[in-house]
Amino acid sequence: WSSDVYSHFPINVSLAGRTVEIRNFLGDKLVRKVPLLEGVEYVRTADVKDQIELSGNDIGLVSLTAAQIRQSCAIKKKDLRKFLDGIFVSWKGAIPVEEA
Repeated sequence: WSSDVYSHFPINVSLAGRTVEIRNFLGDKLVRKVPLLEGVEYVRTADVKDQIELSGNDIGLVSLTAAQIRQSCAIKKKDLRKFLDGIFVSWKGAIPVEEA
């Protein structure tokens, strides 16, 4: 799973131990914390700005972690057409195997 971060405010997404921390979402001071489930790996891509990747062997746990991260940034009580900030799933599927 690959997630893109789209933001007007500079959203900070970081990994602290086995917890994903989302700071400054819509300018909030609240730190949103989402635990990584067992077997899920978090990688910040170096070639694409504002992109994180979740990977693992169990597709259920990886997709559940991606859904929890996305739902932690749900916009409530605002017009969704105006406030487009958030973390969105941009790609999902099996990781291609590189031939050696």
